[in-house]
Amino acid sequence: MNRLLTALLCALCLSSAQALSPESAAKNQPVTPFRILGNLYYVGASDVAAYLVVTPKGMILLDGGFAETAPMIEKNIAALGFKLADLKILLNGHAHPDHAGGLAALKQDSGAVFYAMDKEVQPLEHNGQGTFYRGDRKLFDSIHVDRILHDGDVVSLGGVDLTAHLTAGHTPGCTTWSMRLSDGGNPYDVVVLCQVSLPGNPTLVGDANYPAIPADFTRAFALLKSLPCDVFLSEHGSVFDLQGKIKRMQQPGAANPFVDPEGYRRYIDQARRDFEKELAAEQHAAH
Repeated sequence: MNRLLTALLCALCLSSAQALSPESAAKNQPVTPFRILGNLYYVGASDVAAYLVVTPKGMILLDGGFAETAPMIEKNIAALGFKLADLKILLNGHAHPDHAGGLAALKQDSGAVFYAMDKEVQPLEHNGQGTFYRGDRKLFDSIHVDRILHDGDVVSLGGVDLTAHLTAGHTPGCTTWSMRLSDGGNPYDVVVLCQVSLPGNPTLVGDANYPAIPADFTRAFALLKSLPCDVFLSEHGSVFDLQGKIKRMQQPGAANPFVDPEGYRRYIDQARRDFEKELAAEQHAAH
């Protein structure tokens, strides 16, 4: 009986390990956790990001990666010397498997409450289904939303305030987070950008499941341009050169490479141009 149980457990582990495509697995490689600035830490994978904010009243975790990333995040939190039981609040950028897949396990293991933007609640609580994904395939384990957020709402814990900005387009509830943190006595505006890349839909024009994509993207880019940003972060490390900045951070005497306001502006401007080019092409083709 014990042998049978062991075999079943091994099969389950093997199945989980093989669940990610090669492309997704490449984004989910282990990374040594580190302090970005002040009380903000990186606890995610090589490209699928997760951020830990430590306060005197407990911790806030932003994003849960894939389901396969959750154990990695928990190990990274422990490696930094923090206790998972001190995790009080879970947050999310948007309800796709590479950012919401690990949230259910992280919530269960930590006992933290979970807050999310109103337009992401449907997929978060229904295995990823709903909003503009209408299929029957389960994308990730459902997670109950304890507090529904709206554009401009503030999440506060232990003297840290995170503002939820609705920057829809990639998904209807895509949420960019901003906060002001102190490091060495200096204040820094931190932005954790929700994805502004095109969502892979067949079209930006005339999508029956998400007809507001063009208007949402246009509004999102205007809002993002207005945000003050010193520290540029995102849900994917490739967006802000995570690996390159880790290497530069390790150089003796180097300035903190994560303080990158120019990189933020360049990225937002380029993403807006990419969107406008694709939208114009589709509009032209439709006539």
